[in-house]
Amino acid sequence: MRWNLRLTAANKGIWKASELQRSLAERGLVISAGKMSGLWSGQPVSLKLEDLDVICVVLGCEIGELLIPEPQKVARPGEETATRAAVGSSGTAPAVVPRRRDGRSLPPM
Repeated sequence: MRWNLRLTAANKGIWKASELQRSLAERGLVISAGKMSGLWSGQPVSLKLEDLDVICVVLGCEIGELLIPEPQKVARPGEETATRAAVGSSGTAPAVVPRRRDGRSLPPM
């Protein structure tokens, strides 16, 4: 599943996490700033069904707008999962090259 809160909120005219957080609090769902940040910019690990109900009411949306199915990511029995394929046959993850956010290279070590 892909979490689609930010785009759904934008389609309803809510552009900031703090705006949504206030609207949710008005409906009785008080969310900490840290959890709101995770909901807004990431994929939640867990979320109560009651909380999803409140989010849908505040945004005036259906659950299908927040949770987008991705059946292509589901592995069948006997198939390698995407993470195993990414790790490779040697069992070690490929080397990660650190980069700065502005695109410049890091100083030598």
